[in-house]
Amino acid sequence: MTRQEFDHIVTAIPTNPGIYKYYGEAGEIIYIGKAKNLRKRVSSYFSKTFTGYKTYELVNNIRKIEFTIVNTEQDAFLLENSLIKEFQPKYNINLKDDKSYPFIIIKNEPFPRVFLTRKKINDGSEYLGPFTSVAKVRELIEFIRRYIPLRTCKLNLTETNIKKGKFKVCLEYHLGNCKGPCAGLQNMEEYNDSLLQVRNLLKGNLSPVIKEFKSQMQQYAANLEFEKAAVYKNKLEHLEQYEAKSTVVNPRLGDLDVFSFARENDTAYVNYLMVNNGAVIQTHTIILENKLEESDEEVLLFAIAQLRDDFKSTAAELIVPFNINYPGEELVITVPKAGDKKKLLELSEKNTSYFKQEQKRKEILHITTKSDGEKKNVLYQLQEDLQLQELPVHIECFDNSNFQGSYPVSAMVCFKNGVPSKKDYRHFNIKTVEGINDFASMKEVVHRRYSRLLREQSGLPQLIIIDGGKGQLSAAMESITDLGLQGSMTVVGLAKNEEEIFFPGDTESLRLPINGDTMRLIRYIRDEVHRFGITFHRQKRSKGTLSNQLEQIKGIGKATADLLLKEFKSVAKIKALSVEELTEKIGPSKAAVIKNHFTEDKRD
Repeated sequence: MTRQEFDHIVTAIPTNPGIYKYYGEAGEIIYIGKAKNLRKRVSSYFSKTFTGYKTYELVNNIRKIEFTIVNTEQDAFLLENSLIKEFQPKYNINLKDDKSYPFIIIKNEPFPRVFLTRKKINDGSEYLGPFTSVAKVRELIEFIRRYIPLRTCKLNLTETNIKKGKFKVCLEYHLGNCKGPCAGLQNMEEYNDSLLQVRNLLKGNLSPVIKEFKSQMQQYAANLEFEKAAVYKNKLEHLEQYEAKSTVVNPRLGDLDVFSFARENDTAYVNYLMVNNGAVIQTHTIILENKLEESDEEVLLFAIAQLRDDFKSTAAELIVPFNINYPGEELVITVPKAGDKKKLLELSEKNTSYFKQEQKRKEILHITTKSDGEKKNVLYQLQEDLQLQELPVHIECFDNSNFQGSYPVSAMVCFKNGVPSKKDYRHFNIKTVEGINDFASMKEVVHRRYSRLLREQSGLPQLIIIDGGKGQLSAAMESITDLGLQGSMTVVGLAKNEEEIFFPGDTESLRLPINGDTMRLIRYIRDEVHRFGITFHRQKRSKGTLSNQLEQIKGIGKATADLLLKEFKSVAKIKALSVEELTEKIGPSKAAVIKNHFTEDKRD
């Protein structure tokens, strides 16, 4: 939709809060958004200068706009999340969580049974959960079966059937696992008391259950029924052991929802801790793909709404890592600085970090554990996706980096037959480039690498990946052209943030399925060159590379050099300081020495 086309319909868009839906060429919903003022929000798409290609692409694909008016911003927020979950539009945040989680059901029937299910249907039953750990659910079910007597049979225990004496007690009654409601030996009121204990147990509210068990134990003991009292004593001990397994922070904290957030390029990770009565009873981490230029706050708000809905949370306080404007005045938003709430946030952050590492490990394993035939198939897929003339059995990837704006270095990793060939990895100290210039540095290292392979008459790679955008790709191609190697191999650029692939001279990028084998392999190669380059930086720092330039100044020792680098991070920044600024940190005499040294360097 063009600006001119939009101008014809803009006055029909209300200024109320609500949600808007953008439709594509085939009549499908491609984006759903919320707004305090629908006209103002929708108009912004057609009047602003786009900061990213993806938003520009969205607007170009809009063919129709629909809107729904609601009463409040909170209603718009909730409706937006509900519709995104239902329609999963192409350009909205994508929640990558298609697992089916189990519930514990209290069946809608006389003397309800309690059991595990993955199907949630509208039959009037009560569903508790979902639970992210099947093992945890089975442990809970087993605990309930052993210590809270409930029936497990499928008999139709209507009042009429029980009065007619249709049923007799079974072995479960004689074992003490059921109190025989089928034979009229337990009434509905007593049975409901047991169900209340189950609800409290599943919600992490153990105090009423413990109180009930203690009361029963004391009552039996007072009546000199010591065997029955011993049964409840045993139940209490097991319940206290179960409680000890929970991560109890502080019972006075009450009910909280804790969320931590991490972002890596277009992927975000959100961990959720559900805290009931000061105990962590649920934990879950989700992955979200950002389709447009959503802010961290927008992504976190989306995740919070989804998770609170999925886990049926009613907590009135949210613990979050940064300030958010969550619609709804009844919620307390806390960004903790210290204390138990800060510890909970740190625990959530640990879970997020661990989950990220596990995802990367699984991604690598997905490639490295493949058989030779499977690895070959991945390379065939890569050849097809990038339209390569030859099978890319030899791939090399380059990355430039620098430390705090100084000491630029480059790294190159080599993959053969889809796996790292570490003996062919190379580090490069930049030799011909003054200052920080990524393009010139990339041109230098590519020239050095392939001029050497030509001299040594070594095999050339079929695919070269430049970790950077169009500028670095163009710089690399200058060296490839200077060496007369154009057409001898394929060179592509990998945009650092977007995970888009660029070919030399192309204006449009190539976007491949983010979790397809081709992108998994390319990400693995990119992560490996990052790891290799960072290791090189650490080695340089451990040898005092940064300090050396300052320490070579007569009258400046290691302690002074370390002090300045710690404060100002780079030699380049130190050079730009005035004498007065240096004097504040190291005194007038040393400040004058350093300033004179760098002034003389400029004259030379």
